[in-house]
Amino acid sequence: MPRWVRSVLISAFVVVVCSVIGGIFGPGVAGVSAASTGPEEDLKTNIKQFTRVYELVENNFADKVTSDKGIYKGAIPGMLRTLDPHSNFFDPKDFQSLRDDQSGHYYGVGMQVAPRNGKTIVVAPFGGSPAYKAGLRPGDMILEVNDKKTDSLSTTEVADLLKGPRGTHVQVTVGREGAEKPLSFDIVRDEISRSSVEDAFWLRPGIAYMRITQFNENTSQEMEDNFKRLGEANMKGLVLDLRENPGGLLNEGVAVAGHYLRKGEVVVSHRGRASAEKPYLARGSAAGQNYPIVVLVNRYSASAAEIVAGALQDHDRGWILGETTFGKGLVQTVYPLEDNTGLALTTAHYYTPSGRLIQRDYSNISFLDYYYGKRTEQKNLQDVKSTDSGRTVYGGGGITPDQKYEPPKYNKFQTELLTKYEFFNFTAKWFGSHPQAHLNKGWEPDASVINDFHEYLLKQALPFTEADWTENHTWITQQLKREMYATAFSYEDSQKVAIETDPMVLKAIDAMPDAKSLLDKAKKLIVERIQRDDPRRP
Repeated sequence: MPRWVRSVLISAFVVVVCSVIGGIFGPGVAGVSAASTGPEEDLKTNIKQFTRVYELVENNFADKVTSDKGIYKGAIPGMLRTLDPHSNFFDPKDFQSLRDDQSGHYYGVGMQVAPRNGKTIVVAPFGGSPAYKAGLRPGDMILEVNDKKTDSLSTTEVADLLKGPRGTHVQVTVGREGAEKPLSFDIVRDEISRSSVEDAFWLRPGIAYMRITQFNENTSQEMEDNFKRLGEANMKGLVLDLRENPGGLLNEGVAVAGHYLRKGEVVVSHRGRASAEKPYLARGSAAGQNYPIVVLVNRYSASAAEIVAGALQDHDRGWILGETTFGKGLVQTVYPLEDNTGLALTTAHYYTPSGRLIQRDYSNISFLDYYYGKRTEQKNLQDVKSTDSGRTVYGGGGITPDQKYEPPKYNKFQTELLTKYEFFNFTAKWFGSHPQAHLNKGWEPDASVINDFHEYLLKQALPFTEADWTENHTWITQQLKREMYATAFSYEDSQKVAIETDPMVLKAIDAMPDAKSLLDKAKKLIVERIQRDDPRRP
């Protein structure tokens, strides 16, 4: 067996077994006594047995067993899946992606690409990126990268070709609607910063909207920068959107939640078998405590996003609107291993300020059902806690919203248009046939564009009636505006259009009085508590 394979196997086994017998590089490891000789002997035996099995497979399996298939994607992940759904092994490529996500930047051309009909197309360049400045636009089909044809390449492989060191050139050849021959672009790669906090803006006078997509190393600073740009002192309310947010760095979640809480209030605490309970406290911000907050969540809001939602709910600081969140209350510590690999190992459970455990039960279901299956109400009736004002909350199944909201489902006609990318495809054709078109900010699709889209659908032989068209006219206009803004202006501008017409965001504006009432009640309780503790104060 190759030496490096043995090294990876032994490193992984040591990490997992140590986590079972006393914690990893943390409290308890140094105190392992002679009583641990039993598990140590078991470890040696297990490694010998596994090595023997792997050698037999490597030497005798019908097909050649590569290290990637046998170790990275087989033995180690299989071992970790016996622990919990979130402990994970990262091969060199995945570990680098994890680092990029946490740092919030990478080096490349800066655009979204996706597979479409066996080809890789440009979904949208990021505003201000090298791809954006070069003139690439949604709908462009990537034909070659540095003279390498993409016909036989996956979208992931194409994306890897587009990445590279800062300042290096990459030649991208694309096919475009309306262009007689392929177009070539010489693009200079640069650092691509992907903000985890999208540009905040005013939904209504005094009501701001802010979306946090994940929690990386820059999230809390990006939040602060947005508040400075808008003028936080002028806020009368905030819609904080955590939908689809998968989490990220614990400390950044603590910093974000702590901005809206009083200094010293508990944001979250965690404890594991090998570590004592550790509370994380809010640093506080005077400006962040003065306006009501409606927090948007859904079933994919997880981990650090749940820490923020749970802290604001427990302290009666935010009105939670949406669906019950994912229910991930496990803390992973990331350990770098040899050969640029890494291990994310669950080392503790986290608890909201009231003491709720948010983790869903995963003991009797498959990992597939855990991540993607239909969820039932899983609140633990034995884990009953109270918010600061005495509202009842439950643990054991994610954060249950104060006000449930399920987005309206698409009807058959809408689903047909979206699943076949008809708005995207029409937009690429429209700009291809209108090369001189120049739209101004605030542009709305006029009757001419709407009629063009109607004719386009007829040519696509899409089954619909005129009644379908009339019933969905307003929705169609909104979708066209959003899609066409991505080409005429930027992806970020198209997202803003989508947010302004999002029914859940509009519902959040309607719920702002509920958040205001919650804030007023919380402030009153604080005053009463201060007066009770110090009767001399007026």
